[in-house]
Amino acid sequence: MTFTTHTYTARPVEPGALQELRVTDDAGRPAEPFTDHEGGDPLRCCLRRSEPGERLALVSYAPLRRWAAGTGADPGPYDEQGPVFVHAGPCPGPAAGDTLPFADDHRTVRRYSAAGRILGGALVPAGGLAEAFRKAFDDPAVALVHVRAVEYGCFLYEVRRG
Repeated sequence: MTFTTHTYTARPVEPGALQELRVTDDAGRPAEPFTDHEGGDPLRCCLRRSEPGERLALVSYAPLRRWAAGTGADPGPYDEQGPVFVHAGPCPGPAAGDTLPFADDHRTVRRYSAAGRILGGALVPAGGLAEAFRKAFDDPAVALVHVRAVEYGCFLYEVRRG
């Protein structure tokens, strides 16, 4: 399931990748589930914030590497991995809706070509993601966009043309 706004699709971590990450993450470490007592962590499996009491895992994820493996692209030095929160067990994925996840704060976006090379990035004010996607995808060379948190630069989700 994906969120769609205008002609852009926000994509959670794919179910197959989630199954793998819940066993061994992209850094080769075993997942270590824990109970989230406070809530509020950005979940990449269902594109919402966690609720107190949910079982989560913080895993290392390499989104561009996984995308490149499916497309034949070679991201070269742009291949990176970083921490993401996911449910420790099966998750129904995002709820249906027409809002962009995690749009309530400032974000950064990174634009990538079909070859896996970075084409630029931008700091996006709260509520400005739809406009940032429009600008990014006005460039036909842009194949996908990564949305990231400003605070730590963590990957939140990928966006492709709808």
